[in-house]
Amino acid sequence: MNYILFDGSVRNQLLPFTFTRPVADIRFGILSMRERWELILGSTTSTITEDYLSEKWPLVEFEQNVMINAAYFPSSAFINQIKNLQKNEAIFDGEEIVAFYTEEDQEVDFSAYKQLEIAGDVLKLEHTWDIFSKNDIAIKFDFQLITEDRESQPIDPSNYVKNAENIFIEEGAVVENCSLNASNGPIYIGKDALVMEGCFFRGPIAIGEEAIVKMGAKIYGATTIGPGSRAGGEINNAVMFQNSNKGHEGYLGNSVLGEWCNLGADTNNSNLKNNYAEVRLWDYETEGFAKTGLQFCGLMMGDHSKCGINSMFNTGTVVGVSCNIFGTGYPRNFIPSFSWGGSAGMTTYQTKKVFEVARLVLERRKMEFNAQDEAILEHVFEETSKYRRY
Repeated sequence: MNYILFDGSVRNQLLPFTFTRPVADIRFGILSMRERWELILGSTTSTITEDYLSEKWPLVEFEQNVMINAAYFPSSAFINQIKNLQKNEAIFDGEEIVAFYTEEDQEVDFSAYKQLEIAGDVLKLEHTWDIFSKNDIAIKFDFQLITEDRESQPIDPSNYVKNAENIFIEEGAVVENCSLNASNGPIYIGKDALVMEGCFFRGPIAIGEEAIVKMGAKIYGATTIGPGSRAGGEINNAVMFQNSNKGHEGYLGNSVLGEWCNLGADTNNSNLKNNYAEVRLWDYETEGFAKTGLQFCGLMMGDHSKCGINSMFNTGTVVGVSCNIFGTGYPRNFIPSFSWGGSAGMTTYQTKKVFEVARLVLERRKMEFNAQDEAILEHVFEETSKYRRY
């Protein structure tokens, strides 16, 4: 069977992270949504997404296909439904289409399909803040999935350890002279990761493959440090996608950083309003600020965005794609994509300069910023121009 992940109706609720990737490639827990589905299905997947993303993430269609809404988490009951889908059957969550069976070149008409209700309680990404607020559940699920019937590398005796059975260290990872407390949730250290001496971990925590955690870092759950990322200072209930840097002192809490982000030394974000009121976040669909239902909510930063040393972000700040933020004071709590500046004023960060920086950043990791990446950012630049009213 061929499996295809599609974006579904929540794409706009997951901006700015879905400006530059399909919903399937959002990191949440230890794994991305795609990695999780592929591990459980034992199969590769392709993608139905926005046209401008489809060259990098192409659709591969076979004679028989099962389409799956990438915003949904694969619970065991739901997986059984997926694997048993027959011709002209579809799974719904209320009005939301969750999965359906189709054959190549078939014209899909759901009114002619047998409609099944999704089985059991299923975790779903509906908003950007779900990425950190539901990360506890996701890490615990992924930890069980990845480590079942496997044996961790030995934990170095120099570490202080609580609940060792809830700690898993992959091959090549180095963790020495640290405090690892897995009483409240698991601690997962990915392959070839480096956790430098003096770090304090309180699970659930996921450290991705080849990630580096700097000396003396204090990380609280539920936090994910994605593959190839750098982490330091104090981090609480945050998700960093792959290849991003928060390598120095400063606080990051109840937040999400996309890919290729960099926070300058002593950057801090607020995650609680002074009046303890509910936090509102910028909503790209309504072009206004939406209620989150959360008292704690920090920084949402899109891919390729960066900030200078001693930057400060207010509670509930949304930073778009490819921004460069610097200077004293608090910038506004919605910073449009391709913005250059800070609280003293902003101007447009032109794509020519963005591309120059991106090439250098990727070269440091022995990766290439290619024509597909340029085309995606060019599209996002045009799509977000209406927000740059400085």
